[in-house]
Amino acid sequence: MADLAQFARDKGVKYFMISYTDLFGGQRAKMVPAAAIADMQADGAGFAGFATWLDLTPAHPDMLAVPDAPAAIQLPWKPEVAWVPATCVMAGGGPLDQMPRQVLSRLVDEAAAMGLEVKTGVEPEFFLLTPEGKAISDAADTASKPCYDQQAVMRRYDVIAEICDCMLDLGWEPYQADHEDANGQFEMNWKFDTALATADKHSFFKFMVRSIAEKHGLRATFMPKPIMGLTGNGCHAHISVWDTATGRNAFADDGKDLGLSDEGRHFLGGIMQHASALAAICNPTVNSYKRINAPRTVSGATWAPNTVTWTGNNRTHMVRVPGPGRFELRLPDGAANPYLLQAVIIAAGLSGLRSKADPGPRHDIDMYAEGHKVTDAPKLPLNLLDAIRAYEADADLCAAMGEGFSAAYVKLKTQEWTSYCSHLSQWERDNTLDI
Repeated sequence: MADLAQFARDKGVKYFMISYTDLFGGQRAKMVPAAAIADMQADGAGFAGFATWLDLTPAHPDMLAVPDAPAAIQLPWKPEVAWVPATCVMAGGGPLDQMPRQVLSRLVDEAAAMGLEVKTGVEPEFFLLTPEGKAISDAADTASKPCYDQQAVMRRYDVIAEICDCMLDLGWEPYQADHEDANGQFEMNWKFDTALATADKHSFFKFMVRSIAEKHGLRATFMPKPIMGLTGNGCHAHISVWDTATGRNAFADDGKDLGLSDEGRHFLGGIMQHASALAAICNPTVNSYKRINAPRTVSGATWAPNTVTWTGNNRTHMVRVPGPGRFELRLPDGAANPYLLQAVIIAAGLSGLRSKADPGPRHDIDMYAEGHKVTDAPKLPLNLLDAIRAYEADADLCAAMGEGFSAAYVKLKTQEWTSYCSHLSQWERDNTLDI
């Protein structure tokens, strides 16, 4: 096992951020001096789990976050600090099975037992807003079709380039950054990796983008729909599965339609069969459903699905197959928990492999213009409550994700929905005060 104390000496690190991600995607950490990291590596940093979004009470003993030393990342923008994800256990007990990173690790192990390794890439989108988060930070970014606007990219060059420089320094192999379809919105991409490595990078990326935006006096948000009328923040996932014995891409078969093998079709079949339940993980907030069920945006399209369909290289469907040996899941949004997103993809996909699931008919139409013609495909949930109910009703997926996790997640997300429903909005006042 890597020695974090030696890591600190070699790299001049003064502090470690021992970090975990809770059920709602909140990133939690304790800052530990390098002089104390050896003890923390052995025993873990103590947290009161109830103080974050976990299904624990104040009466529970300490939750100990044991750093996963090989995954440590030195902050390129503040190299005296290193971030390290943790495995969480209860003091005096065993692993905490509701923890998102541990849910993912277990499913990675299940795939490995089948001789498979899931590799993924993500495409996180984000807005750069004014510090209070109420407006786009670039007052000149007003085009009705701002996607790929080179002037808008250059006006935010200092922020985007610094983030890209950090990824280059970290060896992530970033390969493009662009202004996205909404005013004030950007996307940055880096090379695909194993599912756990991608989840760690995704988690760190969100931390990094927010930190560098703040450094420049801005606020970055991955909120699914921060500005009504504009395209929301997606987080598309590209998925392939590899045979660990041969190193072969198990999804690739030049002799099959779209270059997608039988194994790839079965994995996709699992995604399609569990799609409504997947939404509870891929679209985990009340706001998420203002993206996937949105009316046409200013640019002319939402770029988000609302029906469970798949296709070839066509971005109007929930899943597209852009090339041989992989497919893109376009359902997830910016609020998706980096670890749970990867976990639910694997859980649904392995289910499909085991049952040899059929993904159903391929539709090659423009779903935005002709979606009404598809009558044999279910609609995605209309709101968070529908998604929670779909997840809870999907016994196979709940079991695959872990009964302990599933019970905790459904409980806390139902509480979140109840909290939302108890909120009195300005819309209600505007439309019902005089009735």
